[in-house]
Amino acid sequence: MGRCRSLRARRVRRAGAPAAVALLMAALCAGTGPDASASVRTDFDPATVQKLDAAITKIMKQTGMPGLDIGMWVPGRGVYEKSFGVADKQTGTPMKSDLYSRIGSVTKTFTVTGVLQLVDQGKVGLDDPISRYVSGVPGGDGITLRQLAEMRSGLFDYTVDEKWMAGVRADPHRAYTPRQLVDVAFRHPPNFKPGARWEYCNTNTILLGMLVEKVSGQNLDVYLRDHVFAPLKLNATSLPGNGAMPDPHAHGYTDFTPKGTVADATHWNPSWAWAAGAMISALDDLHTWAPALADGRLLTKKTQAERLRTLPIGVIPGASYGLGILDFNGWLGHNGELPGYETIAAQLPAEKATLVVLVNSDIDYQGKNLSGLIGNAVTSIVTPDHLWPAPVGAAKK
Repeated sequence: MGRCRSLRARRVRRAGAPAAVALLMAALCAGTGPDASASVRTDFDPATVQKLDAAITKIMKQTGMPGLDIGMWVPGRGVYEKSFGVADKQTGTPMKSDLYSRIGSVTKTFTVTGVLQLVDQGKVGLDDPISRYVSGVPGGDGITLRQLAEMRSGLFDYTVDEKWMAGVRADPHRAYTPRQLVDVAFRHPPNFKPGARWEYCNTNTILLGMLVEKVSGQNLDVYLRDHVFAPLKLNATSLPGNGAMPDPHAHGYTDFTPKGTVADATHWNPSWAWAAGAMISALDDLHTWAPALADGRLLTKKTQAERLRTLPIGVIPGASYGLGILDFNGWLGHNGELPGYETIAAQLPAEKATLVVLVNSDIDYQGKNLSGLIGNAVTSIVTPDHLWPAPVGAAKK
């Protein structure tokens, strides 16, 4: 998302790594560093566990990553479920698998599921124009719900408006309405004609969230609670309306600040991300959600087939995008980023494997996002024929 830039090349940020490394070394001395898992469940063969431990520990030491929850579940082969590092750098409280975390653009998978449920109910059609449901969209008569969900609308992404994003940095506790978000986008001309190409755009998912509210008559958080979270018993998952974090939670660390200094973003207001990136969840819930997303158990087979009809994105080899879902070399799901947090939640149908990564920092390492480094390392060991793509370093500006 904007700062949840799940796919867009990202700038190397200016500060944070030295202090994080120092704190990490202090945690190691205190026995709560990357090798000291607060919660552990493994039944892969010992050699695989050893490789995974070594790879993750190496990345954490290199990057200064404060903490991490990781889950890899492969039926018939094993489980690797561990917590590394600290949830709070001030107190040294260790990470645990039951901690709440912000999940960034993984939110999109839930919002689009809500839209697809309305399709199944006959209340909307994927090829309906968004102007039928949301007013004021430039060229909205020619932009379909399908194009919004598959990131091919051509609309400007409000999180690319640098002046507006500077305001978010300066006052991260400010609340925004969905209309305020899309109005930022609508001040800019479209980037291309609808359907012409793929471009990651948070404006698309905000509009889809507005559609869910208009058609269902419920606030988006209530609709998702009743129709998505509850049927799957996702009791740790929510779409907050303010900066509150339920307890127990991991603190999130970011350098998304006016001067690039490191800050604790735990209680920043995520309303600027809303339907595109503001949700909260935890390891167990995402372990349930990833396979449910991939197999479409909340949808009809026909609508699920529409969701999984992916098209190449033209940015990352082996990557394609469907309706609010990524296909990374056979992994179906999404990654996400919000100040202080990074997430991966994905399912590999070929092996019925599930991968969940939760990191309590979004401070890039040499221009590479932390969750992507972990995802690539873990899949290189467990599913080498189906790699989660390695993040690409961004050029300094």
